[in-house]
Amino acid sequence: MKHIPRKRFGQHFLADTAVIDCIVDAIAPRPGEALVEIGPGLGAMTDPLVERCGHLTVIELDRDLAARLRRRPELTVIESDVLRVDFAAIAVHAGQRLRVVGNLPYNISTPILFHLLGTVDAVIDQHFMLQREVVQRMAATPCSKDYGRLSVMLQWRYAMENVLFVPPEAFDPPPRVDSAVVRMVPYEQPAAVDEALLSELVQVAFSQRRKILRHTLGKWLEQRGFTGQFDVQRRAEEVPVAEYLALCAAVGAGVPSAAQPTKPA
Repeated sequence: MKHIPRKRFGQHFLADTAVIDCIVDAIAPRPGEALVEIGPGLGAMTDPLVERCGHLTVIELDRDLAARLRRRPELTVIESDVLRVDFAAIAVHAGQRLRVVGNLPYNISTPILFHLLGTVDAVIDQHFMLQREVVQRMAATPCSKDYGRLSVMLQWRYAMENVLFVPPEAFDPPPRVDSAVVRMVPYEQPAAVDEALLSELVQVAFSQRRKILRHTLGKWLEQRGFTGQFDVQRRAEEVPVAEYLALCAAVGAGVPSAAQPTKPA
């Protein structure tokens, strides 16, 4: 029976074979790797991925699609909301770090990215189809309109690359937005900061983008008794990721600290 896309799951199935081939080539899966696909849907990417790696773990919330996928012995099917999935546990069971891929539901893509951020040490790399606007925000540089909390939090842990533009007509049904594929490679030695503290700091900084930081982050720093050096006569979008990391380390330690150098794994 033909599957009718369900709006509540944000289902837009990738149907353009040329685009699918480009994505799989970018992922370059190899036999023996622990590959996890989020939202396999009708299997457009699942099939070519399995052809190259032999076995695939898939996470599917739609029970009808999950039932179809279970008929395939080369797949391990996790029927669940991806936000409830323990990726670290999957890596432990696989005995190796994961390669995570997927056409993410656009309505919950940011929560999924933050969920995976919590288990980044269990991941080799991630390749995701996302709304193009989200990818631009993820990879944005300081002083650009797209630079914000998402940019800082993800660039702390990942080197990111916009791999491929994907037009709406590549999907069935077509979404109302352009899409893009992003590659995310965790840094081998990220700056050693407290994630919760960094998240709070950055959220405060970007809470009022048009105001200089003296009115937002400056007050937050005063409340914490911070006495180190940090220029609050700027807007949040003018501060590079490294400075946010250095400030977080300084606030956490109670003394000024420099950001740690990073390099991709």
